Amino acid sequence: MRAVIQRVSYGSVKILDENYFEEIKNGMVILLGIRNDDTEKDSIYLADKCSYIRIFEDENKKMNLSLSETNGEVLIISQFTLYGDARKGYRPSFTEAAKPDIAIPLYEKFISKMKQNIGDDKVKTGIFGAMMKVEIHNDGPVTIIIDSKN
Repeated sequence: MRAVIQRVSYGSVKILDENYFEEIKNGMVILLGIRNDDTEKDSIYLADKCSYIRIFEDENKKMNLSLSETNGEVLIISQFTLYGDARKGYRPSFTEAAKPDIAIPLYEKFISKMKQNIGDDKVKTGIFGAMMKVEIHNDGPVTIIIDSKN
């Protein structure tokens, strides 16, 4: 399982066909990719890492605080393209990305664990498999990639 974490001053997701809109202010946007061989253990590990990673500045301007310590919010977006393999040719292969029957329960477990860690009201999401318009105002910029297999 792979997460691209971006510290943000603002993030939103819009799905026009569904009349769906979610937004956050200060916090992080997590782009979440799920691989064929991922398990619930990967979901829990990665949710804990994302919840407690210290990428927010303290009073000394050092990245020393986590989401819970800053009362930050999180926007979680499923993104199978994080497992796109473009080593051969010009069209990426997505054979490593999990199919929905594997990915959806792991995505939901990740969300559930994030809510448990930082609070229900602090977690917003896109809709799995939907075509989404995501707006990210990266703060810093700070972008961290975490892979549960590494």
